[in-house]
Amino acid sequence: MAARGMRSSQSAEADWFASVAARFATRLTLRGGVFLIAGIVFFANGVLVNSRDVLFVASLLIMAPLVAAGFVSLRPARVEVLRGFRPPIVPAGGESVVSLQVRNLAVTPLGGAWWGDTPSAGIDAPPAAVLPLIGRTGTPGDTVSLQYSVVPRERGVYALGPLRVSRQDPFGFAHSERFAGAPHDLIVTPRVTPLPGSGLAQASNDGAIRELVRQATPTSDELIAREYRPGDALRRVNWPATARHGEIMVRQEEQRSNPEARIVLDTTLAGAAGLGAGHVPPHLVAAFELEIELAASVGVHLLDAGYRLEAIELGASQLVPGDQSSVGGLHGDVPATFRTPGGDRALLEALASVVPVPWPSRSARLAAARRVPMRAALRGAQASVPTFAMLVSVSEPDVDDLVALARHCEPAVAFVQRTVTAAARERLQEAGWTCWELATVEDLVSAWNDLAGERGVSRD
Repeated sequence: MAARGMRSSQSAEADWFASVAARFATRLTLRGGVFLIAGIVFFANGVLVNSRDVLFVASLLIMAPLVAAGFVSLRPARVEVLRGFRPPIVPAGGESVVSLQVRNLAVTPLGGAWWGDTPSAGIDAPPAAVLPLIGRTGTPGDTVSLQYSVVPRERGVYALGPLRVSRQDPFGFAHSERFAGAPHDLIVTPRVTPLPGSGLAQASNDGAIRELVRQATPTSDELIAREYRPGDALRRVNWPATARHGEIMVRQEEQRSNPEARIVLDTTLAGAAGLGAGHVPPHLVAAFELEIELAASVGVHLLDAGYRLEAIELGASQLVPGDQSSVGGLHGDVPATFRTPGGDRALLEALASVVPVPWPSRSARLAAARRVPMRAALRGAQASVPTFAMLVSVSEPDVDDLVALARHCEPAVAFVQRTVTAAARERLQEAGWTCWELATVEDLVSAWNDLAGERGVSRD
């Protein structure tokens, strides 16, 4: 308790010093600096020539900027800021409107001030502008609304704020800056390319439970039926039950279907991520961004088709919330799961913040293997499910894991880039993976059409 009180006291003192430093963080303008330097020069000359008139003029030149600095320091802009985004989540290249409600907390009107926002790198904020006159606190007109739009070009989580409010003295000798409001995050999701048709969502996997039901019960007339609900497919109408009950009934097996799919993300870049931020080669950075867009497009398409989607990472898990994920979905971590409704938005939000991470150390992988003998991604797998791997630059251990995973995939599709070595592709193909080389997101559409054609016509 005493230590906690000491820390609280130290924190309070640090906050007090920070507020005092911010209050008196005032700078002279170019005009104020020129007046001050000229005053010092005149004062030195006045002392040398012993001229009272020169000393008087020099004193005025020195005092003017100093008084101006004291004026803006003792009359700071005290405001409260409420920030909002419309919409708060945008795709890369989309537009979001930033709305600010600025309320004057001072007892005097706030006029002649300038405002500007302080965004993180990657967001372009408008230049500083004049802040409209805000009345004194507690009176009508003590709040003003501001807004501007941003168009982030790359995915990520960007912090906007705090608001910067600057004031000058009437003569323009000094100005002070104050920051108000806490930063808020704008989530920019990866771009999504629509894929044609229903794809493989109904072509290759109709749900493990549904297949078991069909094998155990040749006809569905004996299954328990329920009343028709808006959105139920007409092909699921149970006509004998409909005749008996006098209202439309559908087969209960529709509720028991659970089609599944998985995507695999290469987040280790064959060890390049371990070089640290800013040291990953540019061509791998571009390839990684393409991988995220491919994952977003395929994942959203499968979720829209009714899949329950699992996302597995070769590196330390980032899609799973919490801080207990360290080795990835193929080494012991539970993979992230997304399902409709709302799964597409959750997937895009999670992909917005995915970055390259170091490959799990050998000791971490061995510890995970002892703790979880079977890979968490394959636990409870009763049948092979469609799997789509987005690969950038896989290492030999990554290839080993993907070769082992191929036995649980039908189909096993790997969207590879030119950065994947020929040896890795050959091993994957021998294990049963179908490798498609993609250079742009547009190549995914034609590859998806070819892949759907190979799988045949979709069935009920």
